[in-house]
Amino acid sequence: MEPRFLAIFLVALSSPLFVQSLVRHYNFSVVMKNETKLCSTKSFVSVNGKFPGPTLYAREDDTVIVTVTNYVEHNVTIHYVVSDICVHGIKQLRTCWSDEPAYVTQCPIQTGQSFVYNFTITGQRGTLLWHAHITWLRATMHGAIVILPKRGTPYPFPKPDKEKIIILGQTTNVLLTANQPIGKYLIAITPFMDAPIGFDNLSSIATLRYKGIPPYTKTILTNIPPLNATPITKTFTDSLRSLNSKTYPTRVSLTIDHSLLFAITVGLNPCDTCITDNKLVSAINNITFLMPTVSLLQANYYNIKGVFTDDFPSKPPMVFDYTGTDQPANLHTDNGTKVYRLNFNSSVQIVLQGTAMIAPENHPFHLHGFNFFVVGQGLGNFDPEKDPLRFNLVDPIERNTLSVPNNGWIAIRFRADNPGSKKNHFFFLSNF
Repeated sequence: MEPRFLAIFLVALSSPLFVQSLVRHYNFSVVMKNETKLCSTKSFVSVNGKFPGPTLYAREDDTVIVTVTNYVEHNVTIHYVVSDICVHGIKQLRTCWSDEPAYVTQCPIQTGQSFVYNFTITGQRGTLLWHAHITWLRATMHGAIVILPKRGTPYPFPKPDKEKIIILGQTTNVLLTANQPIGKYLIAITPFMDAPIGFDNLSSIATLRYKGIPPYTKTILTNIPPLNATPITKTFTDSLRSLNSKTYPTRVSLTIDHSLLFAITVGLNPCDTCITDNKLVSAINNITFLMPTVSLLQANYYNIKGVFTDDFPSKPPMVFDYTGTDQPANLHTDNGTKVYRLNFNSSVQIVLQGTAMIAPENHPFHLHGFNFFVVGQGLGNFDPEKDPLRFNLVDPIERNTLSVPNNGWIAIRFRADNPGSKKNHFFFLSNF
């Protein structure tokens, strides 16, 4: 090749037209914020003084670098968690130090200190949630991360004319077609609760208004389902399917290396300061998780002994009628910092079984570091002989968060192709 042609070729390769991925930098400052609503002023922890926090934008294959500096008295982490930050649903392939709860993959960010989260978005697109992962800081420290398709790659659905981010607390991507008569429509959101316990029954409302109509047009109302509409919820979730196309194939494992049954229970632990001498705790397979003082990933990586044991049970210690009225007499749980080890690239099935112990309820569940396929669900006790025959192994929905129905079960499958220490946990009770 002659020199002038070589020079032209190199210049062409360096042109922005050939750049397919970028490195995107964001700075998060954890600060206090005052907010006044209904004549009442509250002070709370925020990111960059915003509530909700700033939106992160990236494309598939981009590298995202978020520098988090903690200026408040609370320790933080970001799950994507602050004081740690979690990017909720990002797979974090080979960057597990940049995700997860405090003391699982990282220690919390101390006051006056910073932590740099560095991860590459691989094989994902859509809108996800980032939030703090220390106690209840997530209530005010959260925001969206918008992942656009690669340049030149269309959306896996009709391209929307406009996009709007609504923070609900979990991630759902909704495609709305404005094909109703011109008017102003009510949007209403209420909590879902099918457990016999008290809760904050507040509704959030907004309106969707067509352009060109007067601002004080009468609002067209909508009917909200009952708060405990378990059958409606189950029917909707049962109807969800993956695309399972050539571009977006559904790679669900057909053979299983690890088959786990996790019974979700509410139990008791001794409490010297409690009136009844006991406190309510949550447990999986009768194990209540004890938070370590050294992160699990750090202890595993540096071979630090005494932080955790790898004997988490693959099934409940005893078989009983999980969703029936005949529950075990002993409601006390065992405490421990236990993990279950998986071989790299092994295929895993977990059946999440709800129980009727003390307070049966719907359990939101999230698995860090992975997406998973929801291959089956039902009410009552899981039947290991009959229920797998009804599993959807063709086009099951791919999720990172789900809800285990009250007195029911859900079966998920995933491949353990993301090394590190990962946490599966439930949201209603902070012991998980």
